[in-house]
Amino acid sequence: MTTFPSLDFRYTNNQHPASFKNEELTLSAVDYSLLTDLYELTMAACYVGEGVETKQASFELFARHLPEGFGYLIAMGLAQALEYLERFRFSQAQIEALQATGIFAQATDRFWSVLAEGSFTGDVWAVPEGTAIFASEPLLRVEAPFWQAQLVETYLLNTLNYQTLIATRAARLRDVAGSQATVLEFGTRRAFSPQASLWAARAALAGGLDATSNVLAALQLGEKPSGTMAHALVMAWAAMEGSEDKAFTAFHRYFPNASLLIDTYDTVAAAKRLAEKVNSGEIELAGVRIDSGDLVSLSKQVRSLLPGVSIFASGDLDEWEIARLKAAGAEIDGYACGTKLVTGSPVNGVYKLVEIDGVPVMKQSTGKVTYPGGKQIFRSFEGGMLKKDRLGLATESFIGEQPLLQLFMKEGKRVKPPETLAQIRERTTATVASLPSQVRQLNNPVSVKVEISDELKELTQKTQQRNELHAEEQKQPTTNN
Repeated sequence: MTTFPSLDFRYTNNQHPASFKNEELTLSAVDYSLLTDLYELTMAACYVGEGVETKQASFELFARHLPEGFGYLIAMGLAQALEYLERFRFSQAQIEALQATGIFAQATDRFWSVLAEGSFTGDVWAVPEGTAIFASEPLLRVEAPFWQAQLVETYLLNTLNYQTLIATRAARLRDVAGSQATVLEFGTRRAFSPQASLWAARAALAGGLDATSNVLAALQLGEKPSGTMAHALVMAWAAMEGSEDKAFTAFHRYFPNASLLIDTYDTVAAAKRLAEKVNSGEIELAGVRIDSGDLVSLSKQVRSLLPGVSIFASGDLDEWEIARLKAAGAEIDGYACGTKLVTGSPVNGVYKLVEIDGVPVMKQSTGKVTYPGGKQIFRSFEGGMLKKDRLGLATESFIGEQPLLQLFMKEGKRVKPPETLAQIRERTTATVASLPSQVRQLNNPVSVKVEISDELKELTQKTQQRNELHAEEQKQPTTNN
């Protein structure tokens, strides 16, 4: 078995600062700077040691390819990225914890001074949240001193990749379900962590969904949480009193506007008994939820029994299943989406250096080639529909083409006020509506082909030639005079 050298380590002699241990692995804003991959810090230490840490660097965050089956992405997560950059600092306790690892034994004293005294002082250009973007188009560009621009990579990728995925799924769900259907986010228990559940709820709402069941996320966002009931309540009453109906009555007494979950035992039988109570005037029923079974057949039967009651469906729903239900004529007014909304194929966004000290750079690895220089996305419309996207240099401009990346942070300070969820949701709705039908379709979508400007093509060619020249020079034998 091949082994590889590693920077792995173990504490010895109880070197680990006891004050820094947190076996619960909870996260707070003061920890943000350490939520990074080790190599970000080791590279920063190298930059400082070699005296290049203050050189101006530009990095861009983009997806080389869209997830399979996606025709577009909805940019999301910028708000949390900007908050992180504003709070980016290293405390003395964090520095001591890093020193105790022993990994940085050869780092210069100046490295520790840079961390202790530093904060993010760069500029951030980004597309506004809720904007549709395509492969190779930067969601964000960071222009900052080299060490800063490098260290923020991990956190930026984490928040933008995940929230962009959820926002895109939410936009597709809304697009398929239609503007009149209620679509809820129920993914908290399936999200990849408690923190992820909060970000998923936010991105889903910003992507077009109506509400979330995540109470903390809803209250922190100034929204009202939404939910129904679980099978446990019905089963408990059935066990204690031998009656599903008593469970409905008890819950309805305290939450008369909530939907009742009717599929614990026999969906149609439960609907028949509820219909008798509704028709006799005993109760006013707002809605029912069906979580299993043949949703097409069951929804039609429930509709015939409860014609004035909203029917909600849940149970591993995604955009393809909602499309199937609608095509089959299911009588469903709303959808609760969980597991498949907050999980699935990731957005494989990357964060790559495009310029250092005024010199454009590019990666030429097979299958991972990048474009050099700071870039801008230029978008044009015709009749309200997206006509073309052009990727060009940030210094370019084109008549009739709208530049998408905007300046959100200047010298470490925000230059735009935070947007509300309602504003982002409206932008998402508008941008999806502007996409051609072949881009929005679920099966075999055809994404927008991004045109490359002549100046960017020329810069790419020159940068490739320069790299090839340097490669040839390194092959030449050295002679001692």
